[in-house]
Amino acid sequence: MKLADHFNVLLRDTVNLSQWKLDLLDSRVEAVYKALKADEQIGPFILGKTPQGSWAHKTIINPVGDNEFDADFMLDMSKNQDWDDSPRTYIEELYAALHRHSTYGEMPHSRKCRCVRLVYANSMHLDIVPHLNLADGREVIVNRDDNDWELTNSQGFTDWMQKKDAIAKGNLRKVIRLMKYLRDHKNSFTGTRSILLTTLLGERVAELPTLLDPGYYSSVPTTLLHVVKDLDDWLRANPTTPPVADPSGSGAYFGHRWGSDPERAQATYTYFCERIHVHAAEIEEAYKEEDKERSVELWQGIFGDGFKAPAATSSSEKFPAAATAATSTVGRSGRAG
Repeated sequence: MKLADHFNVLLRDTVNLSQWKLDLLDSRVEAVYKALKADEQIGPFILGKTPQGSWAHKTIINPVGDNEFDADFMLDMSKNQDWDDSPRTYIEELYAALHRHSTYGEMPHSRKCRCVRLVYANSMHLDIVPHLNLADGREVIVNRDDNDWELTNSQGFTDWMQKKDAIAKGNLRKVIRLMKYLRDHKNSFTGTRSILLTTLLGERVAELPTLLDPGYYSSVPTTLLHVVKDLDDWLRANPTTPPVADPSGSGAYFGHRWGSDPERAQATYTYFCERIHVHAAEIEEAYKEEDKERSVELWQGIFGDGFKAPAATSSSEKFPAAATAATSTVGRSGRAG
């Protein structure tokens, strides 16, 4: 059975990052941005900031247990001619600006390949990504390990996500969150990076199926069934590690995110294919099961005890002014953003 109301509860209460955490993220990003903008050395080269990754795509989920949740934002910068021969200098100078700040200098912060990471105790970390538009028209971020520019089109990727989500009637982002939940909380297809998962799921969404079946993406469970099954079909037709082009058209590829060398990449990809094949069969069985109690059991076998019915609310609680001696109960579906 579809049990769409159960999926609303699962997303709202278990999978989605809470609104107060999203608000906390927003306020912390704003504070860090203002601090960097005020820095005498790097501030003059800062033009703005742009959310990136799962935060921008609205696919961010609750972390496992007490783990940190993370979010990326791009620090839009202008070119500093003194750093022309060394792209990694943008990361080094960003790190230095945080290091000399009275607050952030006392917090854990480190240099990564494409960002500087700032860690907040027992809650979250921010990955701050220097981002430039070069004179030759390239939009780039820094690859510190290679000391080189790396093509990107973050806004283009976000626009692509919005288009795909619209085709899926607003359900693609929710499906991506559910699949990330399986990866992180249920230890399925571990090792598959979010950019790969998001791209491969999003690429399966298309207009053609809706012409043949207008209800193809009609609900979260229906979209989950079809997107995962379509992904399973695609993976079985592509047994070797695919390059995975950036759908924004930047010219970048994400295939290297499967692993640091070809053997490791193929192992990660093969495991991903195997797990998606298993999940496609599990999802189809739960979806097609006509007995409600058994269907709930099957869905819980996939997603856990967070998959449950909405709490019943008495009519007198919901409409106190209209309460009468005869009371009844009504269902109340949770809503997931």
